[in-house]
Amino acid sequence: MNITIRFASYQVDAELLDTPTGRAIYEALPIHENISLWGDEIYFEIPVETGLEPDSRAAVSLGDLGYWPNMPAFCIFYGPTPVSSGNTPVAASAVNIFGKLSTVEPEKLRAIPEGSKVTVTRAD
Repeated sequence: MNITIRFASYQVDAELLDTPTGRAIYEALPIHENISLWGDEIYFEIPVETGLEPDSRAAVSLGDLGYWPNMPAFCIFYGPTPVSSGNTPVAASAVNIFGKLSTVEPEKLRAIPEGSKVTVTRAD
């Protein structure tokens, strides 16, 4: 399940995992939202409600896509967050990892301003 994440000045492809969360998000596409920033994490509200999966966790990797059920939110991790102790991203609390960016370009993601519009679609 491949998707495209588009911002005004940048776009990146990603692959969703074949998990309950990955499938639910894929079915909910397209999504159009305004983003928020939390350190080197972009997140935005999505119309998907599901619980935490057994392998949910707060420690994530660069390029991971996480589902945070508290909002619920789609999270893109590309560097340290306010709760990181080093350069590795850490979510605010446990997330379901449901996908991975095809390319991780932190400098391009950092240039996207808070409140920008994002569109997530199925890849062509």
